[in-house]
Amino acid sequence: MPYRSPDALQELDDRHTRVNLAACCRLLAHFGMYDLRYTRVSARVPGMRHRFFINPHGLRFSEITASSLIKIDVEGTDVQATSYPLNEAGFLIHSAIHTAREDVACVCHTHSPAGIAVSNLKEGLLPLNQVALQFHNRVAYHGYEDIELQLEEGERLVANLGEHRAMILRNRGLLTAGRTIAEAFYLMYYLDQACHLQLKTTSEGGTVFFVGHELAAYTTTQDRRYDRPRGTLEWPALLQILDRKDPSYKN
Repeated sequence: MPYRSPDALQELDDRHTRVNLAACCRLLAHFGMYDLRYTRVSARVPGMRHRFFINPHGLRFSEITASSLIKIDVEGTDVQATSYPLNEAGFLIHSAIHTAREDVACVCHTHSPAGIAVSNLKEGLLPLNQVALQFHNRVAYHGYEDIELQLEEGERLVANLGEHRAMILRNRGLLTAGRTIAEAFYLMYYLDQACHLQLKTTSEGGTVFFVGHELAAYTTTQDRRYDRPRGTLEWPALLQILDRKDPSYKN
């Protein structure tokens, strides 16, 4: 194996992260989990605690590429020359979580219709089906405070998130915090699906059958026994979808 300098290895790691984060953005667009240019996804730069990649403000998720991602520090300041703008207020949520949770490599925050609809419900996400059960007692809630997160709210959001990897932001949308980019997307996909299924179930007008509390809790306990990053097996197949549809995300 040829020798590679530390800088060269860092460049390879950066490139790998950029490509996967751009893929995450494209997949959110592909599955309809974004709203024009307001959705935010960030990933920690490998080996750098206070450096992150985030999608630029103004580009639709369907056109984001690896090279268009912005590299910033924890204050939201560009650390690499770029021609793309950054929504600093949009990064505050991500900055708060990345700073407090070193185990989090990627944060996804979406405003999908189903996610916002369930975030408006007092009861939140219900244990109605197998998809929702993977989040039973494993999804946090944070109340709505303002359209632009303030530093003080960031502290409250982190406190509410605790050790969870999924959160419902009241009257706002959904958030996931993955140990990998693949896990953050995986959790967001299924959290959004759980919201869709809940809305469809409750809109039919029939008698709703809930999974019992004891069984739901047992399912959660069983799930925790195999608590490893999700999405690893699914990620290559998801990338194949993009490669067939439009491989320009790698550019």
